[in-house]
This record gives sequence, structure tokens and C-alpha cells, in this order.
Amino acid sequence: MTSVHSVLVVGGGFAGCALATLLGRDGVAVEIVERKPDFTVYGSGITLQGAALRVLREVGVWDELRQYGYDFDSLGIRSADGQLLAELPDARSGGPDLPATLGAYRPKLAELLANAAVAAGAKVRLGTSVESFTQDTDGVDVVFSDGDTGRYDLLVGADGVRSQTRRQLGIDVTPQPVGMGIWRVHATRPAEVTRTDLVYNGPCYIAGYCPTGPDTLYAYLVEKSRDRFSDTPEQRVAAMRELSEAYHGPWDAIREDITDPDRINYTHFESLIIDGPWNRGRAMVIGDAAHACPPTLALGAAMALEDASVLAELLLTRDVLDQNLFDAFGERRFDRAKTVVNGSMQLAQWLLDGKTDADVPGLMGGINALISQPA
Repeated sequence: MTSVHSVLVVGGGFAGCALATLLGRDGVAVEIVERKPDFTVYGSGITLQGAALRVLREVGVWDELRQYGYDFDSLGIRSADGQLLAELPDARSGGPDLPATLGAYRPKLAELLANAAVAAGAKVRLGTSVESFTQDTDGVDVVFSDGDTGRYDLLVGADGVRSQTRRQLGIDVTPQPVGMGIWRVHATRPAEVTRTDLVYNGPCYIAGYCPTGPDTLYAYLVEKSRDRFSDTPEQRVAAMRELSEAYHGPWDAIREDITDPDRINYTHFESLIIDGPWNRGRAMVIGDAAHACPPTLALGAAMALEDASVLAELLLTRDVLDQNLFDAFGERRFDRAKTVVNGSMQLAQWLLDGKTDADVPGLMGGINALISQPA
């Protein structure tokens, strides 16, 4: 017995596809509505810690993802001139049988999760959005942007930091700027890059890179937030190359590969947390729609995937969809997600303030202890 027979998932990102897979393979009729015409995601690479890998294994994409990605168990700290200052063992937060960290190409992860959802039986509506919905005690009636309609036991908005579902639910929370912007590039991996290395003492707040496969990595530079969105493609290349000039060691080889503007993207860091129930009746939000944070701890994807895992477990093991189920979900998710958001923001603020005596190891150790316990 499950608490739902039909679920509409709004958004075909990581959390939405993971939820659709977990529910669909247990017989729940799931539809995914995605406003984009396909499941393509933008960006370069992604750093996935063990807590995220644990859910990806549950979803069934871990084995294949590992073939494409690059896993490692330590973190390097370098000076701007390229000198390795320390190599720190990284916590295996997903358990001893998973690596501490996997770097992956973000579009490949999106592809694997979308394929898993479809294989689990999810019906997909691409290039469509939810125009409106109403609900009663038994279900949710939805009007789609193409004029079609449907009725579902539950509507789950997994539609990102600027969630339309969140607005439609009347939850008055908006993402707040952190004051940082990040350049990312997908490039060729120098042979010496075998893990993430971070630099904190150059002109950028952070300069780092993460291997994403046998021959690839993504590199990133975090600067003070500024308007870079009107830059021409040539200006994007020049800006990232110029910022990287202060960094050496592996950065010298990476910089030579910063040539293609299509492999470069720039975004601002934002933060958001819904301080209260993430549902209104039979409609709710999860993932970045409910909580988002700067990637200073590289745990945004892990928190979104955990939302999907916990929600699926509760929906599949309880007989009734009521506020008790949503409250149980909140008890397992809110404090954990808020701790990660606050920790990510604390690290960002220390960097903004130029605080050199901050207890970064203590902060990271506390977060790692938390996420090492299953959600």
C-alpha cells in the first residue's frame, strides 16, 4: 500500500527525475512536466560528495555515472603560485563502499537521471509548464500551458531556485544574492590533476578545479559579483583567462584551454531557505525550490537528491497522504538542509570578509559528520 497512486513532478532536474524514478519503479503513475524542450542542463562540471552518491546508487545510476566521472578521496590546498600546501583526506560521507567525491560532467548526470525516470515509466511533458492548479482534500487539478488538464494525488515542485510552483503556492521566499559570482569552464584535464585543489590566497575568493572524467575537468574562479551577462563571447574568454593569470601549477595548463566561450558560463551565488512547511495541502516544493546555497561546500545537489529519496520513502511506505506525512518529511529534511545552507553561507561570508583565522576545518567537520548519517 502506498499513500499516492499518481504524482505530477514539476521540473526535470536532478531532484525531479530522482523522485520520478523512485516512485515509478514501485508502480506509482508519475508525470514530469518540464518547461524546456528537452532535459538539457547548462553548466560544466559538478562535484558530488558521498551523500549525493548514496542517493544516486539508490536511484540506480551510480554504476554508469562512475564510468564517466572521476572519483577521489582527498582535497588539496594550494598557494596561488601552484605550491601544494596540504593534501587532506576527505570524509566518505556516503559510506565506506563509496568514494568521498566524484567529479562529473553535469549534462551527463542529467541525461542519466532523465533516462532512469523514463525507464521507470514516467510520462514526460516537455516544453510545457503548469499554468495553474487547484486542490481539494483528495487531489490536485492542474491546467497546463498547452491547455491540457490532469488530476493527481500530489504535485511536487522541483523546479529550481526561481520556482514557479513556490510562487503559485503563495510561499513568499525569494533567492537572495550572496555577493559572489563564479566562472566555470569545462576543459582538458592535466595528468597531475587527480582531485579537487583549492586556492584561497589569490585575487579571487576561490580558484579551484575538479576532474570530471579520464580526460576532462571543470575549473572555476569565484569573484565579487558583477554584471558579466552582457559580455560578448570573446569578452567571456578574455575575462576568465585574465582572472586565471594569477594562478599557476595546474592552472597554467588549464588556462591554455580556456578558448571556447561555449564551454564557459558565469552565474551569481544565491541563497534561499523556506523556514516552515514546504507544502500547502497536497502540493509542495523540494530541492532548490525549497533551499539553495552557494556551492562553497559542494552540497546543493546532495540536499536536493536527499529530498527526493526521503519523500519517495514516505510516500511508498505510508498508507495516507496527510499533513502527518508532510510533517514527518519536514522533521527529516528541514534542519539538515538549513544546516547545510547556513554552513555554506558562513564559509562564503568568511571569504567575503577576508577572515583568515576562521575555523573552516571545524565547520566542514561538523557538516561532514551530519551528512555521513543517512537522511
